[in-house]
Amino acid sequence: MALMSPTDSLFLLGESREQPMHVGGLQLFELPDGADASILREAYERMLAETDVAPLFARRAQRSLSTLGQWSWTHDRDVDLEHHIRHSALPQPGRVRELLALVSRLHSTLLDRQRPLWELHLIEGLAGRRFAVYSKLHHSVMDGISGMRLLQNSLSTEPDTEVVPAFWAKGSERPRRPRERHNPLLSMPKTVLEAFADMAKLSPRLLTIAEQALRSQAATLPGQAPRSMLNVAITGSRRYAAQSYSMERMRHVAKAAGVTLNDVLLAMSAGALREYLLEQNALPDAPLVAMTPVSLRRGDDEQSSGNAVGAILANLATNEADPQRRLEAIAESTTRAKATLEGLNQLQVTALSAGVMLPMAVNSFAGLYRWGTLPFNIVISNVPGPQESLYLQGARLSGLYPLSIPTNGQAMNITATSYAGEMGIGLTACRRSVPHVQRMLAGLDNSLAELEKVVA
Repeated sequence: MALMSPTDSLFLLGESREQPMHVGGLQLFELPDGADASILREAYERMLAETDVAPLFARRAQRSLSTLGQWSWTHDRDVDLEHHIRHSALPQPGRVRELLALVSRLHSTLLDRQRPLWELHLIEGLAGRRFAVYSKLHHSVMDGISGMRLLQNSLSTEPDTEVVPAFWAKGSERPRRPRERHNPLLSMPKTVLEAFADMAKLSPRLLTIAEQALRSQAATLPGQAPRSMLNVAITGSRRYAAQSYSMERMRHVAKAAGVTLNDVLLAMSAGALREYLLEQNALPDAPLVAMTPVSLRRGDDEQSSGNAVGAILANLATNEADPQRRLEAIAESTTRAKATLEGLNQLQVTALSAGVMLPMAVNSFAGLYRWGTLPFNIVISNVPGPQESLYLQGARLSGLYPLSIPTNGQAMNITATSYAGEMGIGLTACRRSVPHVQRMLAGLDNSLAELEKVVA
């Protein structure tokens, strides 16, 4: 039995019917020449036969008196793969529209806490000789970076390569350095002392950041976000929309404007949000503020489970009609925010990021978003993905799209994943609070075209 880290346990503590705390992924595959839909049935049967489950995917969450009421992981000795792996089909005509409707429903349901917290759905019947795979994994188990690494490990890089183990099978895990066995309760005093030492080193940096924020109009702090139609109570029902965008086009804008690719993603999102909110007659006078996660993983740590994520705030400049000035404001905001994290270790960045993420958690759990100040309006994430083509039993992965977590007070989430020259952007929203979220896709298209014009 292993105690869960405080960061990971928050995703269980904050979960409710209205707030499922799992992330997901949608993959589209193209059938190889000469193959038919039976390839998916064969893949399903092969997966059910992979019963040697890796420890990470055989553990389930529990808490008891022995852990003093804290969440911990326990090993499930009888993983029912027929529960976790499911085979289904789309209704005719099998358009992307029907696929997104099905994925929206699947993403709305809670994972069973009496079992390991993951599911995989193989979906046939997609038009154009394609099929889809939807996976979901509780955020307490793994963050997006780790999930992307698992995806890469469970697919092959060549169409005729021998079948590789599924992500939950023992053979899919990369070897890790052995860890010394210890009692987590006995190690707590040492851990606490080390944490206090790190926090003491962080104090001068906090004072510097506060001074810079007071002197700079470009610095964005929790509590500065305006109220908007996105910052309301949500239901448990989801609506999901996704589309791919050319990374070559995005890189061209980034290079010409002297900004990062992530700045371009934020600017595309800001332009789409501005257009969408104007259509809804709901654009605030003040600029929306985005929280964007930053990965704290380095080297071998990229393969580990759990969550290692910091956060920065970005001014989206949605009150600015000119796309060039909007991009400049976003880049200035993110540059200042990232500068505050330079030279800090993982614990210090986590502590500093808590000033960004903790207000969101408090607002969401306690319902303070209805009356109090907002730490930010929306979460926009960018998860790097594989850049080479990947295959499942000879079928090429043609599209990769992430799904994330709306919460009370944060009714829509934007997450992007790069793959083979494309940026797949997924919009996960509360079905009731954010109507017609699919219109945001056209806004992203329009925003990218506007940015290309201003840098031409």
